[in-house]
Amino acid sequence: MEKIEHSYLNIRGLRLHIAHIGKEELGTVVFLHGFPKIWYSWRHQMIAVAEAGFRAIAPDLRGYGLSDQPPEPESTTWEDLVADLLGILDSLSIPKAFIVGKDFGFKPAYEFAVDHPDRVSGVITLGVPFMPTGFSFATIPKGFYITRWREPGRAEADFGRFDAKRVVRTIYILFSRSELPIAEENQEIMDLADLSTPLPSWFAEEDLAAYAALYEKSGFRFPLHMPYRTLHLGINNADPKVRVPALLVFGEKDYVLKFPGMEDYIRSGTVKRYVPDLEIIFMPEGSHFVQEQFPDQVNELIIKFLKTHI
Repeated sequence: MEKIEHSYLNIRGLRLHIAHIGKEELGTVVFLHGFPKIWYSWRHQMIAVAEAGFRAIAPDLRGYGLSDQPPEPESTTWEDLVADLLGILDSLSIPKAFIVGKDFGFKPAYEFAVDHPDRVSGVITLGVPFMPTGFSFATIPKGFYITRWREPGRAEADFGRFDAKRVVRTIYILFSRSELPIAEENQEIMDLADLSTPLPSWFAEEDLAAYAALYEKSGFRFPLHMPYRTLHLGINNADPKVRVPALLVFGEKDYVLKFPGMEDYIRSGTVKRYVPDLEIIFMPEGSHFVQEQFPDQVNELIIKFLKTHI
């Protein structure tokens, strides 16, 4: 961890934090986090790809971690995240890079590849495939966590009962399970796990402390908007086809597989209508946090893909 360096870039009026390591002998890999994550979620992968000869860069996305909050958080769009990524590459004089996205990081990763294919060597996503349209959860019970968190004020009140560490702890526990997080009518999402519920074995207290410290700084206002209150928005492109090599890594015990139609969309090959050059790998014991749960295996898959498509 001490090998990873930290810098700030002025991008589109915001001061964005990036973690970075490596010398770029073989190329650059940009890692985009999801929620409840920050750059730190890529710590294992950054060191591995740097040792394999690549430069690794992991920003805290706008509104997250050590990066600035946008002045009007609720006005932020997915296009802003794509433009931020372009700004990072331009600021660092990187002509082309591999983009790796986890959780909602899949969306700016793929949108960037659709809009700027000449700047992308390949795309890797963990836990979510390319989705040209927004998500619909109409058939899931109303206590589903995304439905609850999309309701203005409800998640703010739920999270506000606890400190940032407790909120992140609970979400990590819920998202590491294979079942969809759904609350009863008289429950809130934060009530689905308490302090007696242990953390996943692969997630240490020091990891929790690292996340909590940065969410104490950033708060949850922006993360509730981006992604949860913008998930219904699709890709703003008339021809949403990914024309670069791509890899999807999915844990078989990832609760996202239980999203309506998700597993069939992947296993039937429908996703390849939009991403023709897509390799799909399922990890039998993998959870939603597969890159932290099985870092060595995920690192091996990522590096093999990178070296195949240099």
